[in-house]
Amino acid sequence: MSKEIVLTGITTTGTPHLGNYVGAIRPAIEASRVDSNETYFFLADFHALIKCHDPARVQQSRLEIAATWLACGLDPEIATFYRQSDIPEIAELNWLLTCVTGKGLMNRAHAYKAAVDENLSANQDADFGVTMGLFCYPVLMSADILAFNAKKVPVGRDQIQHIEMARDIAGRFNHIFGEHFVLPEAVVGEDTALLKGLDGRKMSKSYNNTIPLFEGEKKLKKAINKIVTNLLEPGDPKDPEDSTVFEIYQAFATPEQTAEMRQKFADGIAWGQAKKELFELVNGELAEAREKYNELMANPAKVEEILQAGALKARTRAQSLLKELRESVGLVNFK
Repeated sequence: MSKEIVLTGITTTGTPHLGNYVGAIRPAIEASRVDSNETYFFLADFHALIKCHDPARVQQSRLEIAATWLACGLDPEIATFYRQSDIPEIAELNWLLTCVTGKGLMNRAHAYKAAVDENLSANQDADFGVTMGLFCYPVLMSADILAFNAKKVPVGRDQIQHIEMARDIAGRFNHIFGEHFVLPEAVVGEDTALLKGLDGRKMSKSYNNTIPLFEGEKKLKKAINKIVTNLLEPGDPKDPEDSTVFEIYQAFATPEQTAEMRQKFADGIAWGQAKKELFELVNGELAEAREKYNELMANPAKVEEILQAGALKARTRAQSLLKELRESVGLVNFK
C-alpha cells in the first residue's frame, strides 16, 4: 500500500515559542512517526522574504528553526527535511502554475484583501506597499505542495483558503495539460491547542507576548511569572477556563495531571504556586530538547549537512515530476 504524503512548511522569520511548539511542531513530529505517512518538512525561507527584508534575521531564523525541529525529535532519516530555497524545482513549478492562475483568484486571497482594506482605511492607494511576493504568495504555496503531490497539508484555520486555492490551481493545470497533480486536502487539527500569550491574547510575535521555546531555565521561569492573572487571593476558587496559566499547563500535561490541576484551581491554589508548577511541567518536557538545541546551534555545519541530505531526497522526487510537467507544457528538447 502506498504511503500518504504529508507536507508542512515553517516560515523562517522569528524565534520559535511555546505556541509554535504546541500548535505545530509537536503534532507534526508525531505525524512523521506514523508508518502510513511519508512526511516532508521544509523551512519556508522564500516565503520569509515577503515580509522580512533583514538578511541577518532570515539567516538566523533558518538556523534556529531547523535546530528546533531537530532538537524536538524530528528524525531526518524518516522525514524529508529541507530548505525551500535549496529546491530550484519549486521555483520552476511556481512559474508553470503562475501561467495558469487567474488574477481574479489572487484578488480574493485574504492577505491581499487585508492589505488593500488597510490601505483604503488610511486613505492610501489600494495597492500601496503590496509586492508581487505578497500578491502571489498562494501560487508559491501551491508549488510547495504540488512539487511533491502532497495529499495532506496540516495548516491553521487561517491557511485553509490557500489549500483551496492550491486545489483550484492544480485542477486548472490538470484540465489544460492532463492529470499530473493530486488535489491536496487541508488538515486542521481540532484538538490542536492555540495558546494564549503573556497578556491573554493569542501567543504571537506580533503581539510581543510570547514565551520563547528554548530560553534557559531562569528566563523561562521569569517569562512564566509574567503571565497576567486576576486578583483572586490564595484560597479563592479560580476558573480554569479563563486562565492562561491553566491553558498552557493543560497543553503539556497528561489527562491525570490536568484533572489534578483543575481541582487545585477549585480549591483556590495561589497564582504563584500555579505558575511554579507550570514552570516545572514545561521545563521537564523541554529540558532535554533544549540541551540538543544548544548543541545544534553551536554546530551549524551539522544542521547544514542534514538539510543538504534532505534537499537531495526532495529534489530526487521533485525532478521526476518536473520532467513530466515540462514535457506536458511543450518544454522539450529537439531531437
